[in-house]
Amino acid sequence: MLLEVENLSVGYQTKKGFLKAVEEVSFTLEKGKSLGLVGESGCGKTTIGMALMGLLPPNGAVTGGRVMFEGHDLLKMSERELRGIRWRKIAMIFQAAMNALNPVHRVDDQIAEAILTHNPQISKEEAVKQVEELFELVGIPKTRMRDYPHQYSGGMKQRAIIAMALACRPKLIIADEPTTALDVIVQHQILQETKNLQKEFNISIIFISHDISIVADVCHHIGIMYAGQLVEYGRREEVFNNPMHYYTKALLSSYPTLSREKKQLLPIPGDAPNLVEPPPGCRFCDRCSASGATCKTGPPEWVEITPTHRALCDRCLEDCGERKHKS
Repeated sequence: MLLEVENLSVGYQTKKGFLKAVEEVSFTLEKGKSLGLVGESGCGKTTIGMALMGLLPPNGAVTGGRVMFEGHDLLKMSERELRGIRWRKIAMIFQAAMNALNPVHRVDDQIAEAILTHNPQISKEEAVKQVEELFELVGIPKTRMRDYPHQYSGGMKQRAIIAMALACRPKLIIADEPTTALDVIVQHQILQETKNLQKEFNISIIFISHDISIVADVCHHIGIMYAGQLVEYGRREEVFNNPMHYYTKALLSSYPTLSREKKQLLPIPGDAPNLVEPPPGCRFCDRCSASGATCKTGPPEWVEITPTHRALCDRCLEDCGERKHKS
């Protein structure tokens, strides 16, 4: 197993108190596989990615859990040790490609810097040659290598960020909303390119997105997040063909499909809870169509649907007349 995240909890100190952004999230990721983390804005997806990279802001802190990468706990590493892993073994595609590129440096210099930092034994000429190969991989003409970021289109910036993430041939890439603000044609090209590169280099990917349809196209496993918690986890086919948590069902009902059958889109009523003072029970119960009195009194338990599919909901199997709690 390449990555094992166990009961990860992360919070931020705010003016209103300590905000519990991520609470006891657990998942695993095999080498060469991809995991999609899906949920609405503010659910904790990006916080997980930043915690794995050791890039939380000054007011953020990991309050519990373990993150085992190749058998070593990232949370126990010093900043110096983490710098040796970032980009060389774990890379990140950040949100908003324009903000991720330095506007006053040429694009090839920025990518070459990552290569030279982790491979000081190679020459600048060798690094430039590697950048040329990366540009060819992601579909950018090498004649554009010496351009500045503002001279690139949105799709080209995103490809440049992907090239930078691949610069040191990492084992894991965390892709945080990599298709945000791109039109659907460019989105498709970027997603197809991502799948091809993953297959070619056997890279593991954590794909963070609010768009469940995009995740369905690229990921082997899916984790649904709500209000700082992982509420459903399983193989792609299991989560999409047999959603069990009521938030997952509501999320799927709110997205359009290409099916010929007419489908009424159903918005999710209400707002997410305050994570400075989260409710004692299920965090989705106030917006859930199937909630009962017991949903508000205590935290829900994980229910095992199959050996690879589970949901954080005490009521999700009631329609089947069976309840099988995960031990």
